[in-house]
Amino acid sequence: MKSVIALGGNALMQRGQPLSISVQRENARMAACALAGIARKHQLVLTHGNGPQVGLLAMQSQAFKQASPYPFDIMGAATEGMIGYILEQELGNVLGRDVPVATLLTRVEVDPNDPEFTSPSKYIGPHFDEAQAQALIDQYGWTFKKDGPTWRRVIASPHPLRILWHRPIRWLLDNGAVIICGGGGGIPVISTPDGSLEGIDAVIDKDRVSSLLAVHLAADLFIIATDVPGIYENYGTPQQKLLTSLTAGELQQKEFSKGSMGPKVEAIINFVQKTGRPAAIGCLSEIEKVIARQAGTWIMPDAN
Repeated sequence: MKSVIALGGNALMQRGQPLSISVQRENARMAACALAGIARKHQLVLTHGNGPQVGLLAMQSQAFKQASPYPFDIMGAATEGMIGYILEQELGNVLGRDVPVATLLTRVEVDPNDPEFTSPSKYIGPHFDEAQAQALIDQYGWTFKKDGPTWRRVIASPHPLRILWHRPIRWLLDNGAVIICGGGGGIPVISTPDGSLEGIDAVIDKDRVSSLLAVHLAADLFIIATDVPGIYENYGTPQQKLLTSLTAGELQQKEFSKGSMGPKVEAIINFVQKTGRPAAIGCLSEIEKVIARQAGTWIMPDAN
């Protein structure tokens, strides 16, 4: 079975943890242990987020006054390589030398006229209180929005149009490799009038890119592995209820937060409706149970 699994922020960084390499390595080690059984039995493509890492790198870049700050396409490439390396190392340690693991930098084309460039919504970087956020706005002109009780920087998150290219990913899969790609939503690029490609200052949502990738690879199953057991109805209220199975059409009728579960639900529905194949959302720590339909929320195609 060919599976695409999108690792949420909990793969390397849980809420409230310091952004240290040692913490990220330990979390990657736990992710690798959870994924090892799947990697040995199935064709596996992994994607991952990079919000905390790219936000920290942006702050470090801005603080170096002797050079212009790095644009987000460059920082996306840097964090995609860094996180991919950490995951690849830990997966290799768990799987041994019989299962090759490869990390690919992945360019993703976006529309330069996407409305996100005038109204950004993607959270990146650490959490701040209101006074700290205002100080950074005054100093750098960044845009902040509330993320729960705290404030976080937001930048443009345009919709992905196409992934460049699928052939190396397909070749590696066909030759038994576990692939880590599309990290942080990939590296955003645009087409110029002369037909060439150039990077653009943005961060693409990794769940949308993961869904697009799963569609193009004709995956049998698409899973978003996060830090909650699945999709809840009335989440955060006394009436909250875990949804264990529903169709894409039924899921489409429900409303979810744009900043958290919303993009995940959109990505899941996109895959199921375009392929007619199932998808799931669940805890990374229960990923083998999720793939066996013993945990998580499963989203099925609508009956014809």
